[in-house]
Amino acid sequence: MANWNDTERTSQGFGSVPSVGRDAGVAYDEGLRSYMLSIYNYMASGVLLTGIVAMLFSYGGADSPAGQIFLNGGLLAWVIKLAPLAFILVMSFGINKISKPMLNVLFWAFATVMGMSLSMIFLVYTGESIALTFFATAGAFAGLSLFGYTTKKALSGWGTFLLMGVIGLIIASVLNIFLGSGTLSLVSSGLGVLIFAGLTAYDTQKLKEQYAYLRGTEFMGKAIIMGALELYLDYIYMFLFLLRFLGSEE
Repeated sequence: MANWNDTERTSQGFGSVPSVGRDAGVAYDEGLRSYMLSIYNYMASGVLLTGIVAMLFSYGGADSPAGQIFLNGGLLAWVIKLAPLAFILVMSFGINKISKPMLNVLFWAFATVMGMSLSMIFLVYTGESIALTFFATAGAFAGLSLFGYTTKKALSGWGTFLLMGVIGLIIASVLNIFLGSGTLSLVSSGLGVLIFAGLTAYDTQKLKEQYAYLRGTEFMGKAIIMGALELYLDYIYMFLFLLRFLGSEE
């Protein structure tokens, strides 16, 4: 028989959410915010490091280390250009074997080498146009990432389409090395901006959803670094494609 005088049974009103459930929800939300904030901090710090290295490496124009290496061409120029890709491959395929401290070192080393690789843009475009494009990209990235984080619409269906778009960009870029078509370059740049804009929103939502099964695991520390790498690449490539539109050459 029900005991209607039981204070434990009557302390919560009809339809109320149990305090345990509320506490669990608050803890989950706080953990998610901390997780995403860690990703954004890593990503922003990586972009900042890349920018500083690029400016220092190109300081002095044609007489700078970047000028001496990239304007003269040669094997070293190609090594620096391809080095970031080597870091990405090592981090992506070796993530299960690489420790978190080593993955952390690889991330900062990647950001440094990427800065050396991107220093060539200071030999081509004016500093003012690079700064303008950088801040325009930052604003676009913030808005797109916020959309990906807050939207209730599932963006998982974008994945295949965006991947095909990236592959198409790579093929177009390789072909244009031989064709030298200004029109193809312009079209590729426009598509590149749209594709990496979509990837920014898509990757943000994906990282947010991953937290549900990563929290409390030892792998979460590595996931934060790899998530930062994904958003870093979205930002950098959106910046580079946008630079082709907004950049003014020296």
